Amino acid sequence: MLHDIEHLLAQPFGSLPELIAQQAAHRPRHTALILDTHRLDYAALHAGMNRVARSLQQGGLGPGDVVAICAGTSVGYVLAYLGALRAGAAVAPLAPSATAGHLSAMLDNCGARLVLRDREVAAQWPLHAGVGAGAALRCVALDDAPEAGEPWSQWLAAGDAAPATIAPQPDWPFNVIYSSGTTGVPKGIVQSWAMRWSHVRRAVTNGYGPDAVSLCATPLYSNTTLVAALPTLALGGTLVLMRKFDAAQYLQLAEQHGATHTMLVPVQYQRLMACPDFDRTNLSRLQHKFCTSAPFSAALKAEVLRRWPGRLIEYYGMTEGGVRCELHCHDHPTKLHTVGRPAEGADMRFIDEQGRELPAGEQGEIVGHSAGMMSGYYRLEGKTREAEWFDAQGKRFIRSGDVGRLDADGFIVLGDRKKDMIITGGFNVYPSDIESVLCQHPQVAECAVIGVPSEQWGETPVAYVVARPGQLPAAAELRDWLNTRVGKTQRVAAVQLVERLPRSEIGKVLKRQLREQFVQDGLAAL
Repeated sequence: MLHDIEHLLAQPFGSLPELIAQQAAHRPRHTALILDTHRLDYAALHAGMNRVARSLQQGGLGPGDVVAICAGTSVGYVLAYLGALRAGAAVAPLAPSATAGHLSAMLDNCGARLVLRDREVAAQWPLHAGVGAGAALRCVALDDAPEAGEPWSQWLAAGDAAPATIAPQPDWPFNVIYSSGTTGVPKGIVQSWAMRWSHVRRAVTNGYGPDAVSLCATPLYSNTTLVAALPTLALGGTLVLMRKFDAAQYLQLAEQHGATHTMLVPVQYQRLMACPDFDRTNLSRLQHKFCTSAPFSAALKAEVLRRWPGRLIEYYGMTEGGVRCELHCHDHPTKLHTVGRPAEGADMRFIDEQGRELPAGEQGEIVGHSAGMMSGYYRLEGKTREAEWFDAQGKRFIRSGDVGRLDADGFIVLGDRKKDMIITGGFNVYPSDIESVLCQHPQVAECAVIGVPSEQWGETPVAYVVARPGQLPAAAELRDWLNTRVGKTQRVAAVQLVERLPRSEIGKVLKRQLREQFVQDGLAAL
């Protein structure tokens, strides 16, 4: 049976549900999933996945259909996700933190006829005829809450009969992941079965396998979680989930379950380093640490390396795929200011404003081609074309929207999102350059710089600052301190002190919200 698993993984394309079925046959009593006091072995995971698939098939859902899930982390969520795949349907995991308007727009875009949700989501997102598939839309309550829909316990098919067999094709939609919406209404990113298969095969090289215990503390709708959670289960490991990240609880779970792998976002590393329990927690087994989704400062990387031995790998990429870099921080301690080198099989280029390819070393927008690239944005052909770039030979690349350059050793030094770049008096100003200086002030914990309207310059930089605990800096003094240390065009017009920066659930600073806040505060222009 082990040979069957190895044979599957050796194939250029395969089925993730089939791998889980093989794991259940090979080690049925091995723990697959842990959440709070709930434990599922592979036999139970496989049986639950099959019951969901049969329920969907009985409702007429299968290949070509989309199943939406909008709920907090739960065992039922995992079973629903895997079961939809087993039936051949694509999954659209929607963020419960999104507004009701955005959720309805996402549901309408993906065209799901079934949405699985819970009580908390139903309270903020009442569905009615005319939304999504209208009267044909079916709601199932993962937590059996009557206000959320048909009870999960009644909807699930009874018995142990196998669902109808499906044969997924490489170009089938595997899931539709909606972007974080940092710049407006989220777009549905179609990831194919082939793209997800490449993620699973790649995970083998990072130590995922039957002995892996992977601790995930980010939401299940996030691609950050899925790139760790799905390979963990496909390769026969144990997945430990948290409903919500808490640094002290995370450390307790890591030690209790002997976690070997973890995928975290930078703000979670920051909170772990600041947790009083960190230095007295035994994390000796947790040797495979990964980070992605938001800027990871060189200082924080260095602190993690110093206090938490083992591998630390930063991934730079996008849910859309194409662009993919890896920085093995433990092997390259002098390159912590970079996001690493292009990963194996990834082709990274740099282009100017007119889409012309730039020579190595020049700064421009990063575009990438790799095995893991989205099929496109769901039902948004125009947006898909905007996200693509083709070289002279017609090779397809995905545009990142990020600015960067290649250093002399082949490492990528990242700048900013193109949309976050500030044009002041005709000069391009990159917020990250200003932020890196401002964060050196002893009273500054974190900061974000945005461009705001200026009658004199068109745009001008403004800094939002979170002070270190116990510190009460004066905004004007911070502004003056900063402006003596940056170039003339980089000088900020104002510093705004805030208790916290707005972030998505995976730690990205929502600069769009800061720009909106600037207007709401009556500061229309400077």
